[in-house]
Amino acid sequence: MSRPRPVPTPTGPCDPDSDGATPLGEANRDPFGALRTLDLAEGATSYYDLRVLEERGMVDLDRLPFSIRILLENVLRHAGGEYVSEDHVAAVAGWSPTSAGADVPFMPSRVVLQDFTGVPAVVDLAAMRNGLQAMGGDPQRINPVVPADLVIDHSVQVDYFRRADAYQLNVEREFQRNRERYALLRWAQKAFENFSVVPPGTGIVHQVNLEYLASVVHRRPGADGHVAFPDTLVGTDSHTTMINGLGVVGWGVGGIEAEAVLLGQPYYMLLPEVVGMKLTGQLPEGATATDLVLRTTELLRAHGVVGRFVEFYGAGLSNLSLPDKATLANMAPEYGATIGFFPVDRETLRYMAGTGRSPELIERVEKVSRALSLFRTDDTPDPEFTSTLELDLSTIEPSLAGPKRPQDRIAMAHMRDAFDEHLPALVPGGFELPDGPETDESRTSESWAGEGGDVPVAGATGVRSARRTGSRNRYRTLDWDGTEIEIGDGSIVIAAITSCTNTSNPSVMIGAGLLARNAVAKGLTMAPWIKTSMAPGSKVVTDYLEGSGLLGDLEALGFGVVGYGCTTCIGNSGPLPPAIHELVQNEGLVVTSVLSGNRNFEARIHPLVRGNYLASPMLVVAFALAGRIDIDLYNEPLGRAADGTPVFLADIWPTQAEIRDTVAASLRPEMYEERYAEVFEGEEHWQALPLPEEGALYD
Repeated sequence: MSRPRPVPTPTGPCDPDSDGATPLGEANRDPFGALRTLDLAEGATSYYDLRVLEERGMVDLDRLPFSIRILLENVLRHAGGEYVSEDHVAAVAGWSPTSAGADVPFMPSRVVLQDFTGVPAVVDLAAMRNGLQAMGGDPQRINPVVPADLVIDHSVQVDYFRRADAYQLNVEREFQRNRERYALLRWAQKAFENFSVVPPGTGIVHQVNLEYLASVVHRRPGADGHVAFPDTLVGTDSHTTMINGLGVVGWGVGGIEAEAVLLGQPYYMLLPEVVGMKLTGQLPEGATATDLVLRTTELLRAHGVVGRFVEFYGAGLSNLSLPDKATLANMAPEYGATIGFFPVDRETLRYMAGTGRSPELIERVEKVSRALSLFRTDDTPDPEFTSTLELDLSTIEPSLAGPKRPQDRIAMAHMRDAFDEHLPALVPGGFELPDGPETDESRTSESWAGEGGDVPVAGATGVRSARRTGSRNRYRTLDWDGTEIEIGDGSIVIAAITSCTNTSNPSVMIGAGLLARNAVAKGLTMAPWIKTSMAPGSKVVTDYLEGSGLLGDLEALGFGVVGYGCTTCIGNSGPLPPAIHELVQNEGLVVTSVLSGNRNFEARIHPLVRGNYLASPMLVVAFALAGRIDIDLYNEPLGRAADGTPVFLADIWPTQAEIRDTVAASLRPEMYEERYAEVFEGEEHWQALPLPEEGALYD
């Protein structure tokens, strides 16, 4: 069943598809006579038929990229109003691979915000209310014109980890640090129409948008009945593009641009060039959507797509799940594109059903998308693009990216050699590498018994060394709770399953859980000094991991839930253990992190962690078990089983069939319905925040 968001009132959030949303005013002028009617289960519904422009000889829709078709519908629907002229319609209809660049107004149907960049917008709205009251006006007249959703996800930090109460303690610390900001946002949640707030501890904006907020096709009241049209948006976060995987055009903009859209102004843009990326084949055994997006980022950065749309096409699209597509769309900023777009298709409808969207909405999406020539099938003709490139999915291999740029992909097989190559440039100023390998005689300690490495230490049963024979890595000893351990160049000190890029994808999350289960069964354990964490972008992730019995295995390796927010992905990794911090700082060691995030720029993850590597959640767990980044996981063991047998990655890696079957058995639409039924409520800390006595104003 569906769970509609409440109709907007001064004390509640808005539903952009409800009768309470802002009516379509200028959209009903229709100078091209394009308004047509569809019979839907929701009732008779009008839409603006793009074929009318084709009948006039203004456009050949089949050759137009799907993303440009959505822009064309946008200007057609608003033509004749205050901002959009018939010339704008002609300009978009006339798009060709060689004629991009016209200045056109874009009227997004909604705005998404996060708490860092969204607070200034709320402050401005509050100030406008105060100003209007001072002039003798009614302050409650000041509201967003375009529906907006603000998700609080950027403030939680990993202060506590590897303990059962880590999540609750991190939430408490988050509210202590952000009480004043959160009080403002709680007031805004109650005070404004057309504005909703998703409280802290709920999820990441882009994953909440994907799983719940996006309708793909809106249905809103107009002057003569309801009108359906494509969901479009701008957001105050660069990874707003994740929603492109659902067939929704949207991207990140600056705060001023977002505020202008909130107040009903257009977003002026140059009609973009569109680069087509053709996908063929299917992912091989052992490869994940993360590996695919890292290869895609590498290719598109080299191709050059800055300021352009990227649109994916080809038969390979039918072999990708919707979460796979969302992963590819999410990293559009990393490959430099404005958007990374996937058209609506059968997989879109399946995903919407699987995430608890109503049958009526799914029918609307399919019928309206087909009527607007926005529905892709395997028989759909390929559009024309400014330029194209092709990627065979069968060539994708397990990969990481680093040490400090997301486009610098490294095949897992080459990880050890790549680190050796990068190491000299990563050493901080004032420190030097030795001229040659440190000798075995220089060792003064034994490594932790569960850590991966190359050879057993003589005289230490079951103890394995982090030291690599023949490398220039520097190693230093440290007392850890009474045991001497060894930390060196390449040692992993942060391992984080983080970011909506990957936690939105059940396949890689279930895959990480299965890998953890297999590792625990083999007797592998995690080095206690590695800061491990898991911060899903949605509470549904925890539900299906718990339901599948895999959450406990992840927790056994230290990957317990520390929060629902961006955390390590945006640098909120929190402090390193004091002893590790002091050693790394004093000795200038090049320690590393491995995370399932989307960015790894220098000093972003942690100021002292100089090598940062993006990887799938499965590889995050695997490399963390090894304890170091400079390892060949194809040929070196992760560690040893309880009986002393070497354990290799291949011994614990789950098959695609295992992952697929577990996903199918663990995910239910009801999980999404139940979680998102209470998405705006917040827990006790949120409910306890004070509200001003005069609800219309904030003092």
